[in-house]
Amino acid sequence: MGLVQLSIDGPLARVTLSHEGKFNAMSRAMWRELAATFRHLPTQAGVRCVLIAGQGGHFCAGGDIAEYPAFRFDEAALRDFHENDVWGGLSAMLDCDLPIVAQIEGNCMGAGVEIASCCDIRVAAESARFGAPIARLGFPMAPREAQLVAREAGALTAREMLLQAAVLDAAEMKARGFLHTVLPDAQVAPEANARAARIAGMAPQAARLNKQTMRSLLSGAIPQDLMQQAYRYADSTEHREGIDAFLGKRTPVF
Repeated sequence: MGLVQLSIDGPLARVTLSHEGKFNAMSRAMWRELAATFRHLPTQAGVRCVLIAGQGGHFCAGGDIAEYPAFRFDEAALRDFHENDVWGGLSAMLDCDLPIVAQIEGNCMGAGVEIASCCDIRVAAESARFGAPIARLGFPMAPREAQLVAREAGALTAREMLLQAAVLDAAEMKARGFLHTVLPDAQVAPEANARAARIAGMAPQAARLNKQTMRSLLSGAIPQDLMQQAYRYADSTEHREGIDAFLGKRTPVF
């Protein structure tokens, strides 16, 4: 089922994505926990910065595909998943006025890229790999999520990930402007913690106001007609084939 774990040490809060055996893939419950955690954090007196990481050497390998047959093939259920569970978690991060540092190691795929896109500072390991290879699963990225990734990783990179199912290494993602720094694996946690500590030592009011300003500058509305038709593929043959093939450990036939 997975967990989103929170620990607070003075001005620093640490959020850990944990889903043993699945490289911290996000379950529906984890998305809801992520939303609750980031709505709760700004109410905690004294917290000035949040560090988010994955457990066991991986950030997040995407969504928990084992759950998908239960809801993905019905348009209303699919819309509810993306607009309430997934976007609920991501929007809670985006709306959080506390600075967020991402410690990225190993797999950072799909949902992992989306979560990282909500962070202010991204520190990655040389081992980190980035992508959103959902074309192999027969479905597109939801509109709000695609807008977020295109804004933070760049439209060129988003197209490559979504259309070609490309997986890019950390050095390439830094060259494209998504990452602030790339370090040997053993140095990532100390560097992420050091950056979070430096941020926590700065003026908290200025940090909050800077985040509010940046959020306003980067906001953009998605056309309503796109939102209305975004999940009509739910019961399509391609969608079913992509999910069934993944769960059956075979190559999909589209």
